[in-house]
Amino acid sequence: MFDRDLWREIFQSINMNRTRSLLSGFTVAFAILLFTILFGVANGLNNTFAEAFVDDAANSIFIRTGRTTKAHKGLQAGRRIQLKNEDQDYILDEYGNKVQYITSRIYKNVNASFRNEKNSYTLRAVHPDHQFLEKTIMNQGRYINNLDIDNKTKVVVIGRLVEEDLFLKTTAIGKYINLSGIPYKVIGVFSDDGGDNEERLIYMPVSTAQQIYGNNDYIDQINLTYNPEMNYDQALTFSRGLTKKLKEKFSIAPNDQRAIRVRNMAEANKQVGQMTNGLGVIILVIGFGTLIAGIVGISNIMIFIVKERTKEIGIRKALGASPKSIVSIILVESILITVIAGFIGLFIGTGVLELVGSSLEKFFIKDPGVSTSLVIGAAITLILAGTIAGYLPAKNASRIKPIVALRDD
Repeated sequence: MFDRDLWREIFQSINMNRTRSLLSGFTVAFAILLFTILFGVANGLNNTFAEAFVDDAANSIFIRTGRTTKAHKGLQAGRRIQLKNEDQDYILDEYGNKVQYITSRIYKNVNASFRNEKNSYTLRAVHPDHQFLEKTIMNQGRYINNLDIDNKTKVVVIGRLVEEDLFLKTTAIGKYINLSGIPYKVIGVFSDDGGDNEERLIYMPVSTAQQIYGNNDYIDQINLTYNPEMNYDQALTFSRGLTKKLKEKFSIAPNDQRAIRVRNMAEANKQVGQMTNGLGVIILVIGFGTLIAGIVGISNIMIFIVKERTKEIGIRKALGASPKSIVSIILVESILITVIAGFIGLFIGTGVLELVGSSLEKFFIKDPGVSTSLVIGAAITLILAGTIAGYLPAKNASRIKPIVALRDD
């Protein structure tokens, strides 16, 4: 039950010894402040990494080409490697059961207009599977389908911000947008978690772009996702085998790193995972080290308090105070100081993160902050810390013999 006299006595003790109470609390407040800021920065880095990959499937592989840097099989260095439709078909023939989704890409810059509104955008010509590789979210209408590819239809899917830029007083669905002098029907409007740049893109069927912008079967890039049931090692083996096959197909030297570039997101995800895990361990070590230092600090101060109050404790015991009551007074005081100081440090830490959060984005730290679980964990930790810091001094105080305490100078 709530003991009013106990709490009155604790608050009187704190009030009469403000300096040592402040010193006791400062060590804990500083420890929690540092702990909070470190965790907030770690969360900000994790947010940055998560945003960098949010709009791409985690099991993606990107295939790009360049020029050869080494002579091979009688062919000179400097050859440009050009991907074609047949190369996508070749990958499907060789690795059909290992490929989940696949698309080609063609990139163009276009001037778009609708009525009196004009702007410049990046055009991507793609296959229907591209929607799942890029995690495109359809807001209105539909995405490109296989009939559009087969019939080379003049249709486009535009980003949410393209619609906002050009279609000020009407919806884009069913309207015709002019792209560098050629009209295309808008069949869909999409959004993308990747940010504004991704929502200012225009998609059209790859076959349509090939017919209009080159009358050829060239493509700029091939993107695919591997079977999600593959583990990390299987995914890397798959991408290495794919690289080897493509180099053989184009007669590229095995040690030529520029002609065919295959980027597997599994490697990037593993590196990010290792980095965040390592950062988490470092922060835990530093944070808990600081917290332990705070506990040791308040424990030392509580030992000093017990020594300072030795005669008082002796009088209490001579008047019949039980060891339990002596322990309670010192232990509750320790917990109270620790909890109050700790939450002050927590609130200051979250305030600092809130105040400087936006300015940290240039250091790749996005939206630093602490979670509810951290606050709950901090509360539990503070109570435990106060208990640990005060228990030993309190226990020693309860064992003091009244006659010894009364003789203490």
